[in-house]
Amino acid sequence: MLLAYPFRLFFLLTGIFGAVAVLVWLAVLLGWLQFPAGISPPLWHSHEMLYGFVPAAIAGFLLTAMANWTGLPPPSGYPLLALGALWLAGRLAMALTGWLPNWLVAAIDLSFLPTLAFYALLILRRAGNSRNLPLVAVLAVLAAGNVLMHLTLLGLTPTLGYMGELVALDTIAVLMAVIGGRIIPAFTDNWLIRQHKPQRIRRQPRLDQATLLATILMLPADLLAPASLGAGMIALAAGLFHLLRLCGWQGWHTWREPLMWILHVGYAWLALALLLKGLTPLSAALDTSVWYHTLGVGAIGTLIIGVMTRVTVGHTGRPLTLLRGTQPIYWLVSAAAVLRVSATLSGAPWMLYAAALAWVAAFALFAVRYAPILSRPRVDGQPG
Repeated sequence: MLLAYPFRLFFLLTGIFGAVAVLVWLAVLLGWLQFPAGISPPLWHSHEMLYGFVPAAIAGFLLTAMANWTGLPPPSGYPLLALGALWLAGRLAMALTGWLPNWLVAAIDLSFLPTLAFYALLILRRAGNSRNLPLVAVLAVLAAGNVLMHLTLLGLTPTLGYMGELVALDTIAVLMAVIGGRIIPAFTDNWLIRQHKPQRIRRQPRLDQATLLATILMLPADLLAPASLGAGMIALAAGLFHLLRLCGWQGWHTWREPLMWILHVGYAWLALALLLKGLTPLSAALDTSVWYHTLGVGAIGTLIIGVMTRVTVGHTGRPLTLLRGTQPIYWLVSAAAVLRVSATLSGAPWMLYAAALAWVAAFALFAVRYAPILSRPRVDGQPG
């Protein structure tokens, strides 16, 4: 059943890899594991989280969502297995950096995102679904950022690895703005209707457009003048727009349903990350690592967990509520975000280690608890 639908395979891979990659990184931090000479451990860590962990989650969500958008069947069986194997080959190649030639590592790892983008382009064009074609451009930009990181890993341009990180963070922020802006208010509105509550989501198209524009503009600003006052002002505006947008979604009404409030919490981390990014050029107390991890651990980690848990129960025919005994997943990923940002601000090593352990526990618990659901047929007998 893992090959019956994309979310099944890729969400399980995301959970397993999310735990394993950070566990390896913790072993490096504690001095229990050493990388081969010539490899930057921080660069490996940022690459594997931004260009390994996140693309697996994107693939699981996007390939599943496209079936709904287009009415066309998603990849399944051997084609899905091949795509999953391509992603896994990239992770194995990156793990063998230092033993394999760097050009071979780059060739293997760089193949997944263009393949995913090309497949999405074919399906969306076949269905005449032009509305979602910009998501193909987002994948293409993310693939280009991966090229920048590999140029540094190849030893050709040492400074481009940093730019590759910025491209990934900014591009993923755009993706969260687009997807989050679609699903969070829609899911919230539907939940309020099911609960017979009188509240309704306030949709503000002009605010949505301003939010998306400001978030998109962060990328050229960072490429032209990273960490500048101008780039900071754009990020600050984007953060304020995201915060206003979030307030309009009235997430406080969903506090009784963890499957709902976790999405609002994840989006709040996005707004906070961009606000901190905007304030960084203005404050000597802030460095780029603060907003990096607010976005990476807080927004990305929380939204990935929130979306995976909701999509899994929804697409396996179960009630749209959090599985019994799995709420600790949400508390653990939230604790990881708070501790990681606090570690950056305070410099306390124990907070860093605790954050890593909380993250590992959250994604390991997701993998263990949801693996039986992802690998079994739908409970309602429907295909998928």
